[in-house]
Amino acid sequence: MTRPILLPILLGCVMLTVFLLPKVGKIAESAVRMSLPDKLGEWEFEKGQASDKEVRILDKETQFSKAVCLAPIPYSYQANGMRNLKRIDLSIVLSGTDINNSIHRPERCMPSQGHQIYDAKSDLLTTAAGKTLPVRDLTSLQVVPLDPKGEKTAKLNCVTLYFFIGQKEITEDHLRRTFIDMRDRLLRGQDQRWAYVSASMWFSEAGEYGLPSRENAEKEIRQFLSDLADNNIDWTQIASKGPSL
Repeated sequence: MTRPILLPILLGCVMLTVFLLPKVGKIAESAVRMSLPDKLGEWEFEKGQASDKEVRILDKETQFSKAVCLAPIPYSYQANGMRNLKRIDLSIVLSGTDINNSIHRPERCMPSQGHQIYDAKSDLLTTAAGKTLPVRDLTSLQVVPLDPKGEKTAKLNCVTLYFFIGQKEITEDHLRRTFIDMRDRLLRGQDQRWAYVSASMWFSEAGEYGLPSRENAEKEIRQFLSDLADNNIDWTQIASKGPSL
């Protein structure tokens, strides 16, 4: 009867011991490339800044690369002749050197951005270059402001895919990332900088606001992340063993 109780206590003590260790000063850099392109395939990047809240709560050395990515919808025009555009919101956040005040999984901050997550799963994505990476796939209902004051809002379904990039490993699992940090501190005497890559797209099965279906949104975002991963990850750093879910 005592073993099920002792196991989480022991695990908690190990994790506490690791994070109470002094900073070693040896930093393992992430394989991510933080510089975003102006264009990737059909997508144009409108680059933006991190919010004041993000800057305030994360380590001062945290780096951000954010963009609203737009591409024309084939054969779709507005009444004035302008092309209708599809949209993906991209965020790459690179942790500072203090892993005790580091990045966290997007599920923690998404509720404050109006998201109510109602489905989550892990999956694998294969890039055009044949690289495979694990992703976390979230489906949520987001309250989106329609005016600057937020007096008018809309509830939109949203699909979000994300993953973490370390020095040699990519994972979609926050707990696995934590154990990698523990291993590196204890066995290698180093702290690791992680980046998370997150891409989101709204969808509507009824075609509201000209949005794609869930299936088409999934296809769009997977293709986008495939191209981005080939462009913004230094794959020569990543261990050759395949990812596991």
